[in-house]
Amino acid sequence: MSTSQIEQLAELVNRSRIRRIKVVAWRDLDDPEAGGSELHAGEVLRRWAQAGLDITQRTSAVSGQPHETVRDGYRVVRRDGRYRIFAEVVREGFRRSEPTYDAVVEIWNGMPFFSPVWFRGPRTVWLHHVHGEMWQMTLPGLLGRIGWFIEHRLAPLFYRRSVIATLSASSEQEIHERLHLSRTTVIPPGISNFYRIGGVKTIEPTVVAVGRLVPVKRFDLLIREFVATRVLSPNARLIIAGEGYLRGELEQLIDELDAGDFISLVGRISDEELLRLYQSAWVVASASLREGWGMSLTEAAACGTPCVATDIAGHRDSVSVNRSGLLVPDSSIGQTIAHVLLDAELRQRLSDGAVAYASELSWDHTAKRLFELLDRS
Repeated sequence: MSTSQIEQLAELVNRSRIRRIKVVAWRDLDDPEAGGSELHAGEVLRRWAQAGLDITQRTSAVSGQPHETVRDGYRVVRRDGRYRIFAEVVREGFRRSEPTYDAVVEIWNGMPFFSPVWFRGPRTVWLHHVHGEMWQMTLPGLLGRIGWFIEHRLAPLFYRRSVIATLSASSEQEIHERLHLSRTTVIPPGISNFYRIGGVKTIEPTVVAVGRLVPVKRFDLLIREFVATRVLSPNARLIIAGEGYLRGELEQLIDELDAGDFISLVGRISDEELLRLYQSAWVVASASLREGWGMSLTEAAACGTPCVATDIAGHRDSVSVNRSGLLVPDSSIGQTIAHVLLDAELRQRLSDGAVAYASELSWDHTAKRLFELLDRS
């Protein structure tokens, strides 16, 4: 964070009535299934703490991790299981006998914490995207239908006056259309300076995909489509970085397609390994069904690697279409990847555009705007 940005945010904090903030979230960065939402929170809260705010993030427990820790200047409290945490946070809100925080940030990740019911004061909701069809993909049957009903029918009744921050204009449109919530503000995420141009591209055409191995990311679709890529670009290979409960199924699919020689699952990797992967790849790909943004696409863009991704809300803002990458229907992913791999002139143009677009995104700016929004709420 630059000195000037620290000073600007610190000045905002000094003028504000807010000193102590409670952040409620499903998961935190140490969770093995942490993704873009947790990364977003970590980047913002680190900057808020650096500006002098006293922050406690309340999340669910993580196996093998302490119940309480301090990360980047803010406190993390991990208690309760994946489902119980929602009821426990509500209970804690009602049992609060004296003020211990001045403001609340609720990270609504599918299932809400119903903060409008238990807190009166400065409060914002970070809602990255509507989960919609994800409920049945993740929790088929009755539980999925209950989750969808809570998100689409019950929760909006309580959040009509809530100030909501979302990542993209396309996600904002879905929030309006599906949840009928109108007090929304678009505040795009940033990109860490850690992600940058460098390294050497692989000799063989290499595509990288990054994310949790869960149904909504649709790595099964990407794997099947990449077989079509190989027909047009016989030397192409795909590297998938990430971990999740679908790993066994995806490994079986790769075996069934006899694709083990050119598709690799490398699990969860370090930041340094991820940087080298982005820098060395020719293209980054995503077949995701739902995204609030698409962090892997802009991280790779900062490294000069263009993308091919599904044309969905979230991707439509994290990708500057025909400048930093291409958005396509599900059935065209494989052929489009091959097209970019085989056209050096197109690839270079998209690479240059990706770097230019990524340079416009700043976490410092994101943190400042989110605090301004909270302070005005």
